[in-house]
Amino acid sequence: MRRCDVVVVGGGAAALCAAIAARRSGASVLLLESAPKDLRGGNARHSRNFRIMHDGPTPFIQGRYDADDYRSDLRRVTGGRMDETVADRLIGDSAGIVGWLEENGVRFQDAGDGNLPFSRKTAFFLGGGKSLVNALYATAGRLGVEVRYDSEVRRLEPGDGWAPSVTVRCQGGEQVLCAGAVVAASGGFQANRDWLRECWGAVADQIVTRGTPHATGTVLKGLLDLGAAPVGDAGYGHMVAVDARSPRFDGGIVTRLDGLAQGIVVDRDGCRFADEGSDIGPTRFSVWGDRIARCPGGVAFSIFDSAIERRFRPSIFPTIRAGSVGDLAVALGIAPEALERTVSAYNAAIRTSGGNTEGLDPPKSRVAAPIAVPPFGAYPVRAGLTSTHLGVRVDERARVLDRDGIPLDGIFAAGVIMAPNVIGRGYLAGIAMTIGAVFGRIAGREAAAHALR
Repeated sequence: MRRCDVVVVGGGAAALCAAIAARRSGASVLLLESAPKDLRGGNARHSRNFRIMHDGPTPFIQGRYDADDYRSDLRRVTGGRMDETVADRLIGDSAGIVGWLEENGVRFQDAGDGNLPFSRKTAFFLGGGKSLVNALYATAGRLGVEVRYDSEVRRLEPGDGWAPSVTVRCQGGEQVLCAGAVVAASGGFQANRDWLRECWGAVADQIVTRGTPHATGTVLKGLLDLGAAPVGDAGYGHMVAVDARSPRFDGGIVTRLDGLAQGIVVDRDGCRFADEGSDIGPTRFSVWGDRIARCPGGVAFSIFDSAIERRFRPSIFPTIRAGSVGDLAVALGIAPEALERTVSAYNAAIRTSGGNTEGLDPPKSRVAAPIAVPPFGAYPVRAGLTSTHLGVRVDERARVLDRDGIPLDGIFAAGVIMAPNVIGRGYLAGIAMTIGAVFGRIAGREAAAHALR
């Protein structure tokens, strides 16, 4: 049985920050990434920004976003479903995480270069998620972190003296590792179809997993089986509206659909089922993801005309077009009379003076414009699942807690696997990456201290 001071399970940003922090604290570190090298990095490969608390402008972020603003945003989107102590640690430590990441090779976009929209809440890293991942792997390698790819952790077990043991399956078979401490940073279970079906039923097969296909939840389930206290809700996740023609896994941010608020959205029967104008800000993506996941068959259609189409960013997939609403319905597999009836009722209800509808159920409260100028267009829409909202409970030191609130000996967690402590419902732009980096650094330092004591 091989022994190591700290074993980090995962290969994304949270795991890398944990590995680097533990190594800088003097521990020997082994990082186990279940993906092959060319797919390393988890969901971080598709990310682009961090939500950062700051009291004034910095080279990477504009304006001011203080702790009270940050906390208020978290309370609003979660409905209060968060651990205040853990959230306060996240907010406070976020102020210094950009500088720490810079020290470890990550480069950030200049806030004033005009290449990105104004942001007072998030700092964007230069080159996107893959650049961040590559930079952190390079730093980990220079520091002496041992990285193993194609290494899937199958079991965690309480250790004898050292705690716990980790059973990993790799190309050479199974191996048992004994660690002074373990950091679980392997994400949720969004790529586990069987587990998703338990929570969502048959509609789970229609959900697109936006990120890594390696987020199967094996380590999450293992921790729960060890007695870790669950936090969050398995029936929820961070979902956005994506083009239904997206790949089943790993499509990333480019598959999002932008224009749902501009036209109308109908289900497979050609009926509207929500107020398209209710959310037109940054939250519109995640609002529609949840709505579509819960509509019949887990599929919907964004409908617009040639005038409306000029108002939003197009899909990366071709627009489905037709010369009439009825012909568009045929192309979509919808009964023509049903979609024609829906569009006619919608057009008749528009009040041009207010940009809303009257006497329509559900209403459209904003940006209502008639669908009248051919050719008519559509995109098929599915829910794209970024991450699940079930995790393990931790304290502000990233220690995994049992159901009595007692830390499990030598087990720490970072990233999505513990994110529901902070954001148990809803989402804020950039929050997942901040949770991963902040608690990755905390978990790495704490794990090293535990292993070396």
